[in-house]
Amino acid sequence: MILPIVAYGDPVLKKRALPVEQDEPGLTDLIGNMWETMYRAQGVGLAAPQVGISKRIFVIDATPFIEDDPGLEDFKRVFINPEILEESGQEWVFNEGCLSFPDLREDISRKPDIRLSYQDEQFNRQEESFTGLAARIIQHEYDHIEGIVMVDRISPLKKTLIRKRLSNISKGLVNPGYLMKFPQKKR
Repeated sequence: MILPIVAYGDPVLKKRALPVEQDEPGLTDLIGNMWETMYRAQGVGLAAPQVGISKRIFVIDATPFIEDDPGLEDFKRVFINPEILEESGQEWVFNEGCLSFPDLREDISRKPDIRLSYQDEQFNRQEESFTGLAARIIQHEYDHIEGIVMVDRISPLKKTLIRKRLSNISKGLVNPGYLMKFPQKKR
């Protein structure tokens, strides 16, 4: 089932998400719905807070980036209760977008290498290192479960310059082409 994606301005996007329990009711359905929602919106990642559920889980399918990084050909994963153990390397800038911010892209600096601990769909503990675009996508989705949104990573000046666009997003004055839930009604 396609779920509405929560738009910028909704308080759920600014809260640190709660851990997922192994016997979490409806977890399998949530994961399936998150995949369906992400694909419908043509995203590469989706965190539970983006569908209004404050839980520490996100899904990623980075295959749209295989032209930029052939190593992402089969990069499709569910990350449950992830924890970034280490970020390293010299920060690099990449123009990121976010389903909760339709029609907005911003240059964001992130470290290129991370080491991550997480549980997979079967709740098996995993620890892996990721680099490049895979690391960046994970960091972006990880931010969502930490209550950090994309515009928290840009300068105050840049945020001031896009204030009107942010206001329009939160008011629903955008046409994303996918189902969204807006915190403020259109006026």
